[in-house]
Amino acid sequence: MKRPLLVLGATGLIGRGVVAAAVEAGLPVIAVARDTAKLAALKAAFPGTDITVVANTIRDDLAGDRLARELRDSGRPLAGVVASICGSPGRGRLLDQPVSGLSRELDEVVIPHLSAARHVLPFMAESAMAGNYILIGGPGSEMPWAGYGPRSVTGAALRMLAQVLHDEARALGIRVQLLDISSPACTDQNLAHACPRWPRADDIGRRALQLALRNESRLGTHPVVPFDPPPESGASLSTAHADPAIAQPRRTQAPIMTDPRAHRVSDVRRLLDSLIPTQSNEVSR
Repeated sequence: MKRPLLVLGATGLIGRGVVAAAVEAGLPVIAVARDTAKLAALKAAFPGTDITVVANTIRDDLAGDRLARELRDSGRPLAGVVASICGSPGRGRLLDQPVSGLSRELDEVVIPHLSAARHVLPFMAESAMAGNYILIGGPGSEMPWAGYGPRSVTGAALRMLAQVLHDEARALGIRVQLLDISSPACTDQNLAHACPRWPRADDIGRRALQLALRNESRLGTHPVVPFDPPPESGASLSTAHADPAIAQPRRTQAPIMTDPRAHRVSDVRRLLDSLIPTQSNEVSR
């Protein structure tokens, strides 16, 4: 019997991409999320596949312990874990919001990640040849994301959490890593407004699966792994974006776009590139 991949936050945009990648690879999936209706829809989207859905918010130690007990009761050692737990967008300036806003953001993202790791990692260590534990991080973790103050602080906290867990989980024989996505993800839902350089959720899912199954040698033991889109990523975004520059984005070559608004965005990006030709400019995208 094949070991299942545990996906936390499975009904989110990135979580669904991870589930799709696992199904594509022929792996069973244990999908965990808080919304039972969305879990049912996720299972229905992949008929004839081995997907077990578990409703759990994972907001505290009680929920984390309950998840670990359910995993033990299933009698199925894990092939790996991908945690894509996302909270609210976290928009606006920190100075303009009450402290409860940032506290809520941390409670919705960082605390669930810690709660899950505290109880799932020991379960993984109970079986031989366990896979990796992969967290998904978003933009703003290294450089502040303008207009998303709470998201930036939360992203930085998640990045540090991953590095701490990476060190502490060594004693368990489990590798914890953060797959760092430095820009928003492109999905079917936001395709009309997505930047051509945004990675596809399906590509992120495949990369996360690769790390979770230990099919990685180039960045084997690093706690933070930057996401590098595959060469073909972006070619299928839409016919309006079908330009070779998208497949291999370069700072000196802007993609051709048909939307006038996209031209303005492209002009601003080229201006910023000329003024600040540093890595920070690439991260801010």
